[in-house]
Amino acid sequence: MRAFTYYQTVWFRLLCVAAFLAVLEALYYLRSQYLKRQFHVRLEARVAERTRIARDFHDTTLQSFQGVLIKFHAITYMLGGHPEAREKLEGVIEQGRQAVTEGRDAVQALRSTFASNDLACDISRFGEGLAADQPGPNCPEFRLRVEGKSRDLPPLVREEVYRIAGEALRNAFHHAEAKRIEVEIRYDPRRFRMCVVDNGKGIDSAVLSARGRAGHHGLPGLNERAELAGVKLAVWSRADLGTEIELTIPASIAYIK
Repeated sequence: MRAFTYYQTVWFRLLCVAAFLAVLEALYYLRSQYLKRQFHVRLEARVAERTRIARDFHDTTLQSFQGVLIKFHAITYMLGGHPEAREKLEGVIEQGRQAVTEGRDAVQALRSTFASNDLACDISRFGEGLAADQPGPNCPEFRLRVEGKSRDLPPLVREEVYRIAGEALRNAFHHAEAKRIEVEIRYDPRRFRMCVVDNGKGIDSAVLSARGRAGHHGLPGLNERAELAGVKLAVWSRADLGTEIELTIPASIAYIK
């Protein structure tokens, strides 16, 4: 009877396969943890930068503008004999007050993220608002579909996904000349996926290769947001066959544990 050395036995080969699979799993885990750390570092840097911009904008521009309005308001009392000029100046002052209010709202938006956790509802509401702004026969049909069990996303991740969806929908409604625009949100166990699809005129291949057209900021804005957030963004398009924009995020980053 022929004797087998230990490395020729079935159990040793099975052990080698098991060890190889364990190494692959460990490498995958280390890679996912590395990506997760890098992602959170980028998000923390973005939060710090947004807070700095909000603080500087509030403490300089808004305060200076508010001071100018106070001086304008004082001038109105010096125009007692010129009612028409006073009325026009008061109108300008009111417009200035509205601008200050909008500026404060912008500061608040920079300092905060969405309180709502219903991403599908937020995107659906945004798309329906765009559709309402285009009444008539040329208004495209808008649909949103969710697949998989809905899961909570970290606030900053959710905000980036919402912003990217909003920009993609805005481009589709305003430029695609589409009859149908759809958003698909998919909660997979290993990743989060969102697609914005339209059946419009498509994007010229040269523009797609250049990642945008000079003077237009739709595609560049999408790519910049994706790069800053560390998510994968892919755009497919052909003339007269529509456009598909796909965003994917690994589960280790996308979902709240």
